[in-house]
Amino acid sequence: MSEKSEVELSSVEKRIIFELGGDIGAGPRPFAELGRKVGLTEAEVLTLVQRLMDKGVLRRFGATLRHQRTGFIANAMVAWRSPEERLEEAGRLLGSFPEVTHCYQRRTMPEWSKNLYTMIHASSEEECLVLIKKMAAAAGLDDYELLFSREELKKTSMRYFR
Repeated sequence: MSEKSEVELSSVEKRIIFELGGDIGAGPRPFAELGRKVGLTEAEVLTLVQRLMDKGVLRRFGATLRHQRTGFIANAMVAWRSPEERLEEAGRLLGSFPEVTHCYQRRTMPEWSKNLYTMIHASSEEECLVLIKKMAAAAGLDDYELLFSREELKKTSMRYFR
């Protein structure tokens, strides 16, 4: 899991990144709408976004699904202990499950040996448990802790360059 070098961003690039962090229109031309907000044409916005992706500043676009409204009512954070030499391999494998939305490496502590974390979503806690056993077998990891979400207190996208 590597570090990327910093890149200089223009004020218009920062403004586009800020706008992309919020809700963009659900209409047929969301980038034209975004362009009107910042004083650019749709083509200029698309070119700028492509340039930000080419620089590695933007990785992807995604929609945020209100998963509870679609039947995915169970969420669990799974904290795994992976041998350091297998950490990247295990992370990629666990992250490849479609039910996993987040997969992170974190430092361990003397009293906490877990170093890999996944957030999973399913239609029930029982389905989560079945999935976690399947993930554990696939990754060859048997040391993990499971934390079910009980209530969503806040969920927002990160907003950069306010």
